[in-house]
Amino acid sequence: MDEITIYTDGACSGNPGPGGWAAILMFGNIKKEISGGLPDTTNNIMELTAVIEALKLLKRPCRVNLYSDSAYVVNAFEQKWIYGWLKNNWKTSNKEPVKNKELWEELYSLTKIHNVTFNKVKGHSTNEYNNRCDELAVQESQKFK
Repeated sequence: MDEITIYTDGACSGNPGPGGWAAILMFGNIKKEISGGLPDTTNNIMELTAVIEALKLLKRPCRVNLYSDSAYVVNAFEQKWIYGWLKNNWKTSNKEPVKNKELWEELYSLTKIHNVTFNKVKGHSTNEYNNRCDELAVQESQKFK
């Protein structure tokens, strides 16, 4: 199974407002940057979209080390929130509907194809790949201003 490293980030000017997402995929000496955005979205939607779009690019099942500065994304898997949501029919522990359910469902289905390890990185710090993702995501969000 190929091992891939992915860095992701999302940005939103407003929240809701214009947003962007970005990802860097690395396999051996190959590095690919992807990004996109929406005119009216939220930061959490952009964070999820970055992860989904990166995983959708993988052509076969891979072992993925995914790095994100989004506690929302990382904790859903590392703290096992998503399994509770699934068990409770996409309701939170407070019995509220899970926000961004369709994106979570898509991401969850991708984690069934790929062996994904979610890693939290400190945002706006010294990690060059996280900083590059942030730069790309912000550039995408600014296209809608």
